[in-house]
Amino acid sequence: MIGRLLIGGLPARRRTRSRAPGWPTAPPPPDHPPLTGAEVAEAERELGIRFPPAYRSYLLDVSAGGLLHRLERGPAGWWWAGNPDTRRDLLPAPFPHPDSYVEADAALWDRFPREGDFPDEAACRTARQAWAEAEADGFEDRKTAGSVVLQDNGCGFSTLLALTGPLAGTVWWDGRATCGLIVPLSPDHPGGAPPLSFGQWRELGLRDLSHLLPPDWGRPAQL
Repeated sequence: MIGRLLIGGLPARRRTRSRAPGWPTAPPPPDHPPLTGAEVAEAERELGIRFPPAYRSYLLDVSAGGLLHRLERGPAGWWWAGNPDTRRDLLPAPFPHPDSYVEADAALWDRFPREGDFPDEAACRTARQAWAEAEADGFEDRKTAGSVVLQDNGCGFSTLLALTGPLAGTVWWDGRATCGLIVPLSPDHPGGAPPLSFGQWRELGLRDLSHLLPPDWGRPAQL
């Protein structure tokens, strides 16, 4: 991921966009019918996981997608629309709590090549690209192991659903496009920020996530 965001050898911040006056309202969600029990079971076998109960019920009783990225059977098998960068091989791995890799993340950035260590800009840029490919990109991918992107929220932000491990069934905000953080979607950040379950998120924040982010985050764009 970092390698794909390096511009001129430096980590890039994605440009935010604002709606112009008179911007049309969002179209209604696609009418994706629910999946059958046989289809859900087939998808779970193929993906090597078992869906959290609330998400499984959503697929069976509500929709295969709708406002969420659709789970569908394609030429390569079962997968989610809107998840071209999600690594299939990491899906069965437990989704890690962000607190679990804080030290490793800091150590990784301590190894980020600095300009003063190289004779010229080209050499530094080459070293940074090698750092991204050898270390950083894989590390960033592992931060979202065991999860899938449920929604794209604009400006590079997305909503994640943890599918595996102790946090299975909880929802998270991927804000790495600008601040490098993944944070829980929670109505109680002062109280320790317990992440919402998928079912709670559907009731409280499926369209507007602003009240579920940390107080200093600001309102996410293009919800």
